[in-house]
Amino acid sequence: MASEGVDAYFGIRSEHMRYLTGFALDDGEDRLAGNSGRFLVSGQEVVIFADSRYRLQAIAQTAGARIEPTTHDLAAAWPHAVASLGARRVAVESAAISHELWIELEVAAPEVRLVEAAGWVERDRAVKEPSEIERIRSACAVADRALAAILRRIKPGQTERELALALEWEMRTGGADALAFGVACLAGPDAALPHGSPSGREVRIGQVLLFDFGAMVDGYRSDMTRTLFVGEPRSAELEIYETVAAAQTASIAALEAALGARGPAPSGRAVDAAAREVIEAAGHGEHFGHGTGHGIGLATHELPSLSRAATDDPLPSPTVFSVEPGIYIDGVTGVRIEDLLLFDLTRTDLPRLTAFPRDVLVVGV
Repeated sequence: MASEGVDAYFGIRSEHMRYLTGFALDDGEDRLAGNSGRFLVSGQEVVIFADSRYRLQAIAQTAGARIEPTTHDLAAAWPHAVASLGARRVAVESAAISHELWIELEVAAPEVRLVEAAGWVERDRAVKEPSEIERIRSACAVADRALAAILRRIKPGQTERELALALEWEMRTGGADALAFGVACLAGPDAALPHGSPSGREVRIGQVLLFDFGAMVDGYRSDMTRTLFVGEPRSAELEIYETVAAAQTASIAALEAALGARGPAPSGRAVDAAAREVIEAAGHGEHFGHGTGHGIGLATHELPSLSRAATDDPLPSPTVFSVEPGIYIDGVTGVRIEDLLLFDLTRTDLPRLTAFPRDVLVVGV
């Protein structure tokens, strides 16, 4: 704030609310909470906006903050809130605010200049504290146990929705506060949908079965993908699986090399390139469209990015991100392997927070 010459920061994103103030909204609740949870940070004080539904929650969760009563009309409370902080220049999360609200705030307090702020908190959140890492590790453990628990129940004739529900049940009863995101369970040609949703398609012998899922523990998330084989793998799909596994290994090797050399950290673009080279060499470059990985924490997708669109800046440290190359052939099959890794330049090892094996696994027989 000092370097940018602003007096206060106006936060909107629910993950930033929790990270900076402690105020926590459940997934989807931010769409119902109106202005509650939005906040102002100055050099001396934190102000939390809260209507009558969330006032007591804000008091309990945001020790030391001042609670500013608000309704659906944030603009009505805005002049008093910024004046009470002596704020003349306020940084605003420009990627999260609507144009309509921006204009309303400008009109409500014309003497206050709004300044675009992009990526300030996101960059801070990419560097993980020990307590954050342990929460992510716990979420990974819940997901690991959940998949292990349903393996023997996977049988031909079950539907994607039935298996997704079974996996969700195991996570919710096995220590998760909530799901990190909706469970993806995709069989056969449906596995070619990188972010597909489970349907009534029945699992058949000779198909792959792709699970993409995660648990949430104390606000922090896990994310893993495993592609299983229902019955003995067909040679073509086994070859694809081995290519994807080799691509993941190549990215991990690039990260391990940086640790062995005691830095500097590679860029997210370089780690992505290591996986992409393996897949392209196997003739599947056009079948790998998404990035190799993403950061994770209070949000399922956050910085750093491991992709062709990532910057050439070194990866932050310590941080947690996924490594998840994949190959998807439209209408035929899809394979992805995804693990979460802890990257820390003060260590010589690269812990894999996802403990579930990534070996070829046959189910349904």
